[in-house]
Amino acid sequence: MLTEIPDSPAPAQDDAPEGAATTPRRAIKSFVVRAGRMGTGQIKALAELGPRFVLPFKAERLDPAAIFGRKAPLVFEIGFGMGGPTAQIAETLADHDFIGCEVHEPGVGALLKLIGERSIGNVRIFQHDAVEVLEQMIAPDSLAGVHVFFPDPWHKKRHNKRRLIQPAFVAKLVDHLAPGGYLHLATDWEPYAQQMLEVLSAEPRLANTAGTGYAEKPAYRPLTKFENRGLKLGHGVWDLVFTKKA
Repeated sequence: MLTEIPDSPAPAQDDAPEGAATTPRRAIKSFVVRAGRMGTGQIKALAELGPRFVLPFKAERLDPAAIFGRKAPLVFEIGFGMGGPTAQIAETLADHDFIGCEVHEPGVGALLKLIGERSIGNVRIFQHDAVEVLEQMIAPDSLAGVHVFFPDPWHKKRHNKRRLIQPAFVAKLVDHLAPGGYLHLATDWEPYAQQMLEVLSAEPRLANTAGTGYAEKPAYRPLTKFENRGLKLGHGVWDLVFTKKA
C-alpha cells in the first residue's frame, strides 16, 4: 500500500502547542520509507534483474522508446506495493509499457522476481520518489495513463492533509497526461474515495468516465488478496477513472 506526505510538517508536530518550534516544511513526497524484510528470492532478483529493469533517477527527460525498444502507450504507476497487480496488468495490457515507482525495497524485489518468473518485458521501475520522477523525467502531455491504487488514507482527520490526492497534485498528474489519457484511482476507504471524487471532479481538464460517480472496476485491474478478503467481509472498494479532455 502506498503511503504519502504532502507539503506539511512532520506528524509529531501536528499536536504541538501554539508557539512551539517547528522544522521547515518539506517538499511534497509520495511515500514514507518503512522497514521490511527481504526474502532470498527478492534479494536474488534485485541483484540479477535490477541492473536491467530498475532505472536510475536523473534530472533529465526519459526516452521511453529507447528504454523499452519500441513506441507504445506509457502508463505511470505510483506506489505498486509488492507488485503483483502491476505484473498482472502488464501481462494483460501487453501493448502498453509501464513505469512503476516504489521506494519499499522488498516490493521492488518482489516485482522483479515476478518479472523474471513470467518473462515480463514491458515494465521498468524507479526506486525513487514518484513526484520527483514525474516532475523531472516524464515529459508533459506524454502519458497514456496514471495508476494510483490503494494509497494510504491517513484515517485521522488531522492527518487528512497528508493524503496524496489533493488538487495541486492532481493538476500535476493532468499536466503529464496526453489528451485522452486516463487517471485511475482505487481505494477501500470510503471517506478518501469521496475526497478523490471531489478533487477529480473539480479539475476542469478531467472528465469522469462514470458520469458523476464511481466507475466499475476495469477488467485489467486484478483483485488483490487483501481486497478479496475485504470484499468477503463486506468492505467496499471504489474505483475512479477520469480522462483528460482533448
